[in-house]
Amino acid sequence: MTTRLYYTDPLAASFEATVLTCEATDGRVEVVLDQTVFYPTSGGQPFDTGELGGARVVDVRDREDGEIVHVVSSPLPVGQRVRGRIDWPRRFDHMQQHTGQHMLSAAFDRLAGVRTTSFHLGAETSTIDLAREVTPREIASAEETVNQVVWEDRLVTVTFATPDEASRLALRKEPTRTGALRLVDVAGFDLSACGGTHVPRTGMVGMIAVVAWERFKGGSRITFVCGSRALRALGRLRDTAAAASRLLSVSADELPVTIERLQNESKRLGRAVREFQEEVASDRAARWRAEAPTIGGLRVVVREERGWQAAGLKMLAAAIVTAPGVIAVLVGDGQPAPVVVARSADVTLDAGAWITRAVAELGGRGGGRPELAQAGLTAPAEQILAWARHTLG
Repeated sequence: MTTRLYYTDPLAASFEATVLTCEATDGRVEVVLDQTVFYPTSGGQPFDTGELGGARVVDVRDREDGEIVHVVSSPLPVGQRVRGRIDWPRRFDHMQQHTGQHMLSAAFDRLAGVRTTSFHLGAETSTIDLAREVTPREIASAEETVNQVVWEDRLVTVTFATPDEASRLALRKEPTRTGALRLVDVAGFDLSACGGTHVPRTGMVGMIAVVAWERFKGGSRITFVCGSRALRALGRLRDTAAAASRLLSVSADELPVTIERLQNESKRLGRAVREFQEEVASDRAARWRAEAPTIGGLRVVVREERGWQAAGLKMLAAAIVTAPGVIAVLVGDGQPAPVVVARSADVTLDAGAWITRAVAELGGRGGGRPELAQAGLTAPAEQILAWARHTLG
C-alpha cells in the first residue's frame, strides 16, 4: 500500500516518490506512488491539489486496496522518481478546519452532552450536524470554551492503536472502521479516531467562530469557520456593517433598531398605498370602462399605469371586470414589467393561456387562472400594449 507521509508529518509540503503505475481510466490519467503527502478525499475532508513531476494533481482518491490514486493532467513514466508539492495554503486551511471541527464537536459533547453525527468541510464554511437541537446559550458556551483551548496552544498528537487498545481509551465516539486506528489527541480535551490531517498545536487553528445554526433532521446544523476563514468572515461582516452604516447614517451598533424602524415605516407606507389604490380603483375602473373601445361586443381596457406594481394592478383589474363583457390588460412600472390580464365572468377569454402566449412572444415569466393571470414581461411597455391590442382585436 502507498505510504501515507501525511499520517506522521502533516506539515510536509513536498516529497519525492517512485511512480508504481500510470494508467488511463475513463479519460483520466491515474498515478500510484510508493509514498505520498497528497491527502485523498476522506472523512469529510477534501483532497489535496498541487504538482507531481511537472503534472497538475486535480484529484486524489483512496482505493479499496489501500492504494492512493493521483489523477494528474499528463502521464508520468513508471519507475521514475518524481517530486511532488501540495498546494500548501489549501492543505493548511483544511487542517485548521478539521482540527477545529474535532475541538468544536468535543466542546458540544462535554458541555451539552450532544454528539456530532456528521461533518462537512466546504469551500467557504464547514458544518457539523448535532444529534439534538441546541440553544443559543449552549452554542455560545461551546464557542467560548473551544477558543480558550485554541489560545492555550495545546499539543495535538497522533498515535496508533489496535482495536483492543482503543476500546480501553476514552474516545469521544466509537470508531466505525476495523484494523489499526489512528488517534488524534487534543491534549486534555479530545481523543478521536481520525485519518485526516491536523495542526500540531491548537494555536495554529487561530480562532473558531460559529457563523450560523439551524434546525436539521431533528437536531442542529452548526456552520463554523476557523483560522483564515474566520478572518475573512470578519472582514466581510465589517465591510457589510460599514456600508449599511453609511447608507443609513447610523453607527453599526444602531443598525438593528434602525432596520426595525424602517421595516415598520415600510409596512405603514404599504398599508397607506393599498388604501389609496382601493380608493382610486373604483373611480378609475368605471371611467376606463366607459372610455374603452368595444371589440367583438366586448369592452377592452388596455392601459399602462405608471407607479403601480403587480398587487395594485390586480386590485385595479379586478375592479374593472366587475361589470359584464369586459377584458382588462394593465401594465405597470418595472423591469420586467408587471402585467395583469383579467376578464368578466361572462367572457370566454382564457387569461392564463393569453399570458402564456405573451411570455413566449415577449419574454419573461408568468401564469395564472382563466379569469386572472399575471406576468413579468421583458419587452418595453409600449410593445406590450401594442401586442395586447393586436391579439385582443
